[in-house]
Amino acid sequence: MVRDLIEAESTLTDRYQTTIPDSVRKALGLNKRDKINYAIQPNGQVIISKAEQLEDDPVLGKFLDFIVEDIKKNPTHIQPINSALVNRVQSLVANVEFDIDAPLSDEDE
Repeated sequence: MVRDLIEAESTLTDRYQTTIPDSVRKALGLNKRDKINYAIQPNGQVIISKAEQLEDDPVLGKFLDFIVEDIKKNPTHIQPINSALVNRVQSLVANVEFDIDAPLSDEDE
């Protein structure tokens, strides 16, 4: 099957970000928060594609299922968080500054 050639252009911002052009998003079936795979060829050409979605972590899924079942079976085990724990958590994050809208660095992804 031969597809029509789609070409598009975008601009790299000062923060090294760009917007994927609408025609490319549609051709790749991209939606918000989707991951993109970049394959850089030896000649410098880049092939982009929609990254395969990883399956849910089976261990985490089983752990969460366990917690749900335990809460159903033992609702009396649920207790409020005490002020000492709240204070401890607040002390751990007291001087942490972050911008929730800032993109993650390569090390954080």
